[in-house]
Amino acid sequence: MSWTIPFARRVHGLRPSPTLAINTKARALKAEGVDIVNLSAGEPDFDTPDHIKEAAIQAIRDGFTKYTPVGGIPELKDAIAYRFINDYGLTYRPEEIMISTGGKQVLYNIAQAILDPGDEVIVPVPYWVSYPAIVELAGGKVRPLQGDPARDFALDIEALRSMITPKTKAIIINSPSNPSGAIYSRDDLKAIAKLALEKDLLIITDDIYDQIRFDGQGPEDIVSIVPEAKDHVAVVNGVSKTYAMTGWRIGYLAGPERLIGMATRIQSQSTSNPNSIAQKAALAALLGPQDCVRRMRKAFLERRDRIMEMLRAIPGISCTEPKGTFYVFPDLSSYYGRGPAGHRIEGSLDMADYLLEEARIAAVPGIVFGDDRFIRFSYATGIEAIEEGMDRLRRALARLE
Repeated sequence: MSWTIPFARRVHGLRPSPTLAINTKARALKAEGVDIVNLSAGEPDFDTPDHIKEAAIQAIRDGFTKYTPVGGIPELKDAIAYRFINDYGLTYRPEEIMISTGGKQVLYNIAQAILDPGDEVIVPVPYWVSYPAIVELAGGKVRPLQGDPARDFALDIEALRSMITPKTKAIIINSPSNPSGAIYSRDDLKAIAKLALEKDLLIITDDIYDQIRFDGQGPEDIVSIVPEAKDHVAVVNGVSKTYAMTGWRIGYLAGPERLIGMATRIQSQSTSNPNSIAQKAALAALLGPQDCVRRMRKAFLERRDRIMEMLRAIPGISCTEPKGTFYVFPDLSSYYGRGPAGHRIEGSLDMADYLLEEARIAAVPGIVFGDDRFIRFSYATGIEAIEEGMDRLRRALARLE
């Protein structure tokens, strides 16, 4: 007799990460010999720097392969505190820092710690694909706040104020943004901080791309701009994007000591400590030479300039120039409604399928980021792949009737 116990309601509407699913499909097609230009991956194509890998190898040789404290080893917390002082001029004590298995687990821990069923979290659009699922898994409700692409996806602060209810617990911000590459202005960050203080809300700031910005102002975040809001801010960061360490799975949280304690308690009953060897690698990343970061940022800037140049040359596309990250988020909606009968492109899902099947370009549909007008392309790959991908895009769009 087969198992008949029903699954929990929370998982029925839960979908796998679409960005990971598309990247997996693209890799599978490539393994079959299909000539795919993969512009879906949200990870640098650079190898992890050698000094970081050597630190991990040495940790293995030293036998550093046992459990560590749940919230991370003290020396890594000290290194994170050092980076906050060096990069932002902010002081965090070890009790205000915890380390997790990637930034996604940090966000999950926060949601589990602060949300009861029915609590609301305001999430600006476009958003990273996992924010809504993380909120909903904790029983929370997402309140999307549309950004304005004509103003670099700036927030409507008055609209934000009007959305706050007695059930609002937090707002999630991501600057530089995945998928748009936008950076919130200092005035917007000041206004968000003022609202959080006034309404006693938690600001969850996802700063994972803070070192990959091209405006000459970074790194900076809402706490460095409004230090008096520090007790209302949970800072999420990690080593994955900055140091090309996506697979090492080390993220960290800095915030109020009470929040750290609750998030650590949750982690103690889920994954326990982050990987011991990866923690030693992260220690080398944060305290070691930073020239690798500068080299990668320079390469990303060159790639951004090239992909934007090619996008601007394609009729019917509008695209805000990214101020950071390694993504572009062009509006392809002028091509919707086109295509052969029975196969017309009606939205970003159709467009992503068309590009994969007809142009052999892997990209991520904008609907999973909250806005169906757009498609996300990653330029975390070489110039040749970018140029080939954009040339294929131009030809594929030209074929649409």
